[in-house]
Amino acid sequence: MSGREHGHDPALLHSAQTLAQPHATDALEVVPGFERENLQGWIPQLATEADVRAVIEKAFDYRGDVTITRKNKGKDKEDSSQITGYLFDRRIGPTLDNSVVRLMLATSNERPAIPYSEIAAIAFTGRDTAAGKSYEAWVKKYWEKREKGEKNISIEPEALE
Repeated sequence: MSGREHGHDPALLHSAQTLAQPHATDALEVVPGFERENLQGWIPQLATEADVRAVIEKAFDYRGDVTITRKNKGKDKEDSSQITGYLFDRRIGPTLDNSVVRLMLATSNERPAIPYSEIAAIAFTGRDTAAGKSYEAWVKKYWEKREKGEKNISIEPEALE
């Protein structure tokens, strides 16, 4: 036997709830969000292996570009190279030598891979494209437009640049 045959008609149940509480279904759509750290401009210290791993995890979740400064290649050379891009992948291994990050460069189609062991510094240099944008802010805009009586409400994303 189906649920309807037992007297459980979802359509009737839903309409009865809606009549009793007109905004009951709308209230279910609002889910509390969570705060994200503002990492833009942050240049953390990478003193230990744990620091390197923790900062790379934050960089992986960051929605902007990062600048990675590589360690000096030679003992006599004082130069260190920098590379800027979006950190889109990381491969975690048992050691820093076996772990790698990959970047998408804004200036080319290259996808360089950099071992964790070659990273001297990471700076969160790019604009966080989703900073200040949350589901709660989107819902607030939606309800403001709905209260004004607008129909076919569509909230479009802002331009990136």
